[in-house]
Parts: sequence; C-alpha cells; structure tokens
Amino acid sequence: MNHFEYASKKMLSPAKNDLIELIKETQNILRTDFTFQFRFVGSTEHNRVTYDPKTNVGFDFDVNLELNNNSSCFSPKVIRNNFYKALSKLIHNYGYNCVENLTRVIRIKCVDKKKSKVLYSCDFAIVNSYEDEDGHDRQEYIRYNKKRSDCTWEEQSEGYHILPQKEQWIKDNQHQNDLRQLYLRKKNQSNDPNKHSRSLYAEAVHEICQKYGYYD
Repeated sequence: MNHFEYASKKMLSPAKNDLIELIKETQNILRTDFTFQFRFVGSTEHNRVTYDPKTNVGFDFDVNLELNNNSSCFSPKVIRNNFYKALSKLIHNYGYNCVENLTRVIRIKCVDKKKSKVLYSCDFAIVNSYEDEDGHDRQEYIRYNKKRSDCTWEEQSEGYHILPQKEQWIKDNQHQNDLRQLYLRKKNQSNDPNKHSRSLYAEAVHEICQKYGYYD
C-alpha cells in the first residue's frame, strides 16, 4: 500500500528553484538553434506535488517545454536530441545524477546513492501548441520510439492539452478540495509503475469535471 502525502512548499522550493536555473541554462545553450518557453504543469503548477516518505521514491515535477516558431525547421529527432544533450551536460551542476529518454518525456533524477533513494525527479515534455484548421486549440508533443531510435510529433490527448481550462473551471466552482482528495487517493491506490503522476493527475481532473458537470 502506498502512503503518499502532499509535499510542503518549503520542501519543494529549493529543488524547484534549482530546476528553473537549470532550464534557463538549457535555454542559453540551445538559443543559437531554437528557443523555447517553460511551464510547470499539472500537480506541480497547483502545489499538489506528492511523495511517499516510506519508500525510496521522492517527489516529482512536470514541466512542459513549449517550442517557439523558430524551431519549425528542425526535425523532432534533432530537437529532442538537442534537449537531451544539453540537459546531460548541465544536470550534475544541480545535483542530478542521470537523464532518461522515455517515450513521452525526458526525465532527470536526483539520487542519494548511499541510501539508494530518489530524492526527486522532473519529467520534461517537449510540446508545440497550435490552432487547427477549424480554429481549435491543439497541442502536440515529441514522442520517442526506442525500438526505431526515432522521434515523431504526436497529437496530445485532450486530457492533457485542455488541462488548464479544466483546472480553472474546478477552481471557479470551488471543487479544489475534491480534486486534492481524489488525486491523492489515486496515487495511493495505483499499482502500475508505468502510470506516472502526470497521467494520474489528468485522470483526477477529468473525473472531477465529469462528476460536477463540466462536460454537460
């Protein structure tokens, strides 16, 4: 049984500040090729970061790296590889031990090797927001295919790209406490190691919206 609880702002602030400095350094390295903006998203954005003090898995952050228009002449593989190389070059200056190239995200981890414990991690999703032919807001992300050693732009599911609108609706209708309780319950009940915080949080937001009439 998991024992997740919410991390305090005091606990998160040093790591979050270091992450911001790391991202800014990454921007400086990559700006000769392309530029990007960044945004803490999901549970990170709204101070709903969880951790389990009884395990060796610490808290995690989720960040979207939003590409600017000057990246359009680069292939998704080049873009993702450039991010990966830049992060690999910088992470040790901020206490991170490794970079992982996962399907949806690039993950960095800060590990206490003596205690074999992950102190915290961060998942970076490389995204591009655009308007489709019908005038609808859409978002795509760079997906990594390990078997082919290739990357492609893939359409972001609606559960992710309109998440900010749903979160604002939940806030406006005063269902934030329900969301906090549901998300924490999902974290503690999840036994799927491949289902990460970002997915569980999006599920919780969807269920609260469904319960209280957002889709009606």
